[in-house]
Amino acid sequence: LYDFYSQSTKRAMKSIRGNASIIKKVYVPKYIYPLSVILSTFVTFIISLSVLALVIGFFNIIKKDPVPITPAMFFVVVPILILFVMCLGIGMLLATLDVFFKDVENIYDVFCTLLFYGTPIVYTLDKLNFAEGSWQTSLLKINPLYGIIDMFRAAVLHGNEFMAYLDVNLLIYCSVFALVMLVTGVFLFYKFQDKFILHI
Repeated sequence: LYDFYSQSTKRAMKSIRGNASIIKKVYVPKYIYPLSVILSTFVTFIISLSVLALVIGFFNIIKKDPVPITPAMFFVVVPILILFVMCLGIGMLLATLDVFFKDVENIYDVFCTLLFYGTPIVYTLDKLNFAEGSWQTSLLKINPLYGIIDMFRAAVLHGNEFMAYLDVNLLIYCSVFALVMLVTGVFLFYKFQDKFILHI
Protein backbone atom coordinates (compact mmCIF):
# COMPACT_ATOMS: atom_id res chain seq x y z
CA LEU A 1 0.00 0.00 0.00
CA TYR A 2 2.76 2.44 0.94
CA ASP A 3 4.80 1.47 -2.12
CA PHE A 4 1.80 2.13 -4.39
CA TYR A 5 1.31 5.55 -2.80
CA SER A 6 4.99 6.45 -3.04
CA GLN A 7 5.58 5.20 -6.58
CA SER A 8 2.34 6.53 -8.09
CA THR A 9 2.66 10.04 -6.64
CA LYS A 10 6.36 10.31 -7.53
CA ARG A 11 5.74 9.20 -11.09
CA ALA A 12 2.71 11.47 -11.44
CA MET A 13 4.75 14.40 -10.11
CA LYS A 14 7.30 13.98 -12.92
CA SER A 15 4.77 13.13 -15.63
CA ILE A 16 4.40 16.63 -17.10
CA ARG A 17 8.10 17.52 -17.11
CA GLY A 18 8.98 14.03 -18.30
CA ASN A 19 6.71 14.35 -21.33
CA ALA A 20 7.64 17.96 -22.15
CA SER A 21 8.78 17.13 -25.69
CA ILE A 22 5.46 15.44 -26.51
CA ILE A 23 3.38 18.17 -24.87
CA LYS A 24 5.15 20.80 -26.99
CA LYS A 25 4.46 18.95 -30.25
CA VAL A 26 1.15 17.10 -29.88
CA TYR A 27 -2.03 18.20 -28.16
CA VAL A 28 -3.22 15.61 -25.68
CA PRO A 29 -5.32 16.53 -22.63
CA LYS A 30 -2.65 17.11 -19.99
CA TYR A 31 -4.46 15.23 -17.24
CA ILE A 32 -3.80 12.05 -19.25
CA TYR A 33 -0.14 12.06 -18.20
CA PRO A 34 -0.53 11.87 -14.39
CA LEU A 35 -3.66 9.72 -14.72
CA SER A 36 -1.93 7.15 -16.95
CA VAL A 37 1.06 6.65 -14.65
CA ILE A 38 -1.18 6.32 -11.59
CA LEU A 39 -3.37 3.77 -13.37
CA SER A 40 -0.36 1.75 -14.56
CA THR A 41 1.08 1.73 -11.02
CA PHE A 42 -2.34 0.71 -9.70
CA VAL A 43 -2.44 -2.28 -12.05
CA THR A 44 0.98 -3.38 -10.77
CA PHE A 45 -0.28 -2.94 -7.21
CA ILE A 46 -3.35 -5.13 -7.87
CA ILE A 47 -1.10 -7.83 -9.34
CA SER A 48 1.06 -7.70 -6.20
CA LEU A 49 -2.08 -8.23 -4.10
CA SER A 50 -2.65 -11.50 -5.93
CA VAL A 51 0.78 -12.57 -4.63
CA LEU A 52 -0.40 -11.70 -1.11
CA ALA A 53 -3.46 -13.89 -1.64
CA LEU A 54 -1.20 -16.79 -2.71
CA VAL A 55 1.01 -16.32 0.36
CA ILE A 56 -2.05 -16.35 2.66
CA GLY A 57 -3.29 -19.50 0.92
CA PHE A 58 0.10 -21.17 1.27
CA PHE A 59 0.39 -20.44 4.99
CA ASN A 60 -3.21 -21.53 5.55
CA ILE A 61 -2.20 -24.95 4.23
CA ILE A 62 0.98 -25.40 6.28
CA LYS A 63 0.09 -23.60 9.54
CA LYS A 64 -1.95 -24.96 12.43
CA ASP A 65 -3.52 -21.53 13.12
CA PRO A 66 -4.23 -20.18 9.63
CA VAL A 67 -5.43 -16.69 8.71
CA PRO A 68 -9.23 -17.09 8.54
CA ILE A 69 -10.79 -16.53 5.12
CA THR A 70 -13.89 -14.45 5.93
CA PRO A 71 -16.28 -12.05 4.16
CA ALA A 72 -14.48 -9.22 6.00
CA MET A 73 -11.61 -9.61 3.53
CA PHE A 74 -13.79 -8.08 0.82
CA PHE A 75 -13.63 -4.83 2.80
CA VAL A 76 -10.06 -4.35 1.50
CA VAL A 77 -11.69 -2.78 -1.57
CA VAL A 78 -12.63 0.26 0.55
CA PRO A 79 -9.13 1.31 1.72
CA ILE A 80 -7.75 0.51 -1.74
CA LEU A 81 -10.28 2.83 -3.42
CA ILE A 82 -9.66 5.56 -0.84
CA LEU A 83 -5.92 5.23 -1.49
CA PHE A 84 -6.41 5.40 -5.26
CA VAL A 85 -8.49 8.59 -5.00
CA MET A 86 -5.95 10.13 -2.65
CA CYS A 87 -3.03 9.25 -4.94
CA LEU A 88 -4.84 10.72 -7.93
CA GLY A 89 -5.46 14.01 -6.14
CA ILE A 90 -1.96 14.28 -4.66
CA GLY A 91 -0.41 13.19 -7.96
CA MET A 92 -2.15 15.96 -9.90
CA LEU A 93 -1.27 18.49 -7.22
CA LEU A 94 2.40 17.47 -7.30
CA ALA A 95 2.47 17.44 -11.12
CA THR A 96 1.26 21.05 -11.08
CA LEU A 97 3.77 22.15 -8.44
CA ASP A 98 6.66 20.35 -10.16
CA VAL A 99 6.17 22.35 -13.35
CA PHE A 100 6.75 25.63 -11.51
CA PHE A 101 9.07 24.47 -8.71
CA LYS A 102 11.45 21.68 -9.70
CA ASP A 103 12.83 21.42 -6.15
CA VAL A 104 9.51 19.82 -5.18
CA GLU A 105 10.97 16.50 -6.38
CA ASN A 106 13.81 16.56 -3.84
CA ILE A 107 11.58 17.80 -1.01
CA TYR A 108 9.00 15.11 -1.74
CA ASP A 109 11.65 12.36 -1.65
CA VAL A 110 12.57 13.41 1.89
CA PHE A 111 8.88 13.67 2.81
CA CYS A 112 8.20 10.12 1.59
CA THR A 113 11.08 8.79 3.70
CA LEU A 114 9.66 10.49 6.80
CA LEU A 115 6.19 9.24 5.87
CA PHE A 116 7.46 5.66 5.74
CA TYR A 117 8.53 5.80 9.39
CA GLY A 118 5.33 7.61 10.40
CA THR A 119 3.16 4.89 8.88
CA PRO A 120 2.44 1.56 10.65
CA ILE A 121 4.13 -0.65 8.08
CA VAL A 122 6.64 -2.55 10.20
CA TYR A 123 4.78 -1.95 13.46
CA THR A 124 1.28 -1.55 14.87
CA LEU A 125 0.19 1.22 17.20
CA ASP A 126 -0.36 -1.11 20.15
CA LYS A 127 3.32 -2.19 19.98
CA LEU A 128 4.43 1.40 20.68
CA ASN A 129 2.75 1.40 24.11
CA PHE A 130 1.36 4.92 23.74
CA ALA A 131 -1.55 5.80 26.01
CA GLU A 132 -4.92 5.83 24.25
CA GLY A 133 -5.72 9.41 23.26
CA SER A 134 -2.13 10.63 23.82
CA TRP A 135 -0.66 13.29 21.57
CA GLN A 136 1.70 10.68 20.04
CA THR A 137 -1.27 8.54 19.03
CA SER A 138 -3.14 11.53 17.63
CA LEU A 139 -0.06 12.63 15.68
CA LEU A 140 0.28 9.22 14.02
CA LYS A 141 -3.42 9.10 13.17
CA ILE A 142 -3.23 12.46 11.36
CA ASN A 143 -1.35 10.57 8.66
CA PRO A 144 -4.12 9.28 6.33
CA LEU A 145 -1.94 6.35 5.27
CA TYR A 146 -2.11 5.17 8.88
CA GLY A 147 -5.89 4.77 8.66
CA ILE A 148 -5.80 3.16 5.22
CA ILE A 149 -3.19 0.57 6.19
CA ASP A 150 -4.88 -0.05 9.54
CA MET A 151 -8.22 -0.76 7.80
CA PHE A 152 -6.53 -3.05 5.28
CA ARG A 153 -4.69 -4.93 8.02
CA ALA A 154 -7.87 -5.31 10.08
CA ALA A 155 -9.81 -6.75 7.13
CA VAL A 156 -7.08 -9.24 6.20
CA LEU A 157 -5.86 -10.38 9.61
CA HIS A 158 -8.78 -10.13 12.03
CA GLY A 159 -11.54 -11.90 10.14
CA ASN A 160 -14.67 -12.29 12.24
CA GLU A 161 -13.37 -9.76 14.78
CA PHE A 162 -12.93 -7.18 12.03
CA MET A 163 -15.62 -4.78 13.31
CA ALA A 164 -13.91 -4.62 16.71
CA TYR A 165 -10.71 -3.40 15.01
CA LEU A 166 -12.35 -1.04 12.50
CA ASP A 167 -12.14 2.62 13.53
CA VAL A 168 -15.10 4.35 11.85
CA ASN A 169 -13.71 7.81 12.64
CA LEU A 170 -10.51 6.93 10.79
CA LEU A 171 -12.54 5.62 7.85
CA ILE A 172 -14.45 8.91 7.62
CA TYR A 173 -11.29 10.99 8.07
CA CYS A 174 -9.38 9.11 5.34
CA SER A 175 -12.34 9.32 2.94
CA VAL A 176 -12.77 13.06 3.46
CA PHE A 177 -9.02 13.66 3.17
CA ALA A 178 -8.86 11.72 -0.11
CA LEU A 179 -11.80 13.68 -1.58
CA VAL A 180 -10.30 17.02 -0.48
CA MET A 181 -6.99 16.08 -2.11
CA LEU A 182 -8.77 15.03 -5.31
CA VAL A 183 -10.77 18.26 -5.55
CA THR A 184 -7.71 20.38 -4.71
CA GLY A 185 -5.44 18.54 -7.15
CA VAL A 186 -7.91 18.64 -10.04
CA PHE A 187 -8.79 22.30 -9.43
CA LEU A 188 -5.17 23.49 -9.35
CA PHE A 189 -4.21 21.29 -12.30
CA TYR A 190 -6.96 22.70 -14.51
CA LYS A 191 -6.34 26.23 -13.31
CA PHE A 192 -2.66 26.24 -14.26
CA GLN A 193 -2.43 23.68 -17.09
CA ASP A 194 -2.45 26.36 -19.81
CA LYS A 195 0.74 27.81 -18.31
CA PHE A 196 2.62 24.50 -18.30
CA ILE A 197 3.93 25.03 -21.81
CA LEU A 198 5.66 28.25 -20.71
CA HIS A 199 7.66 26.52 -17.97
CA ILE A 200 8.61 23.13 -19.39
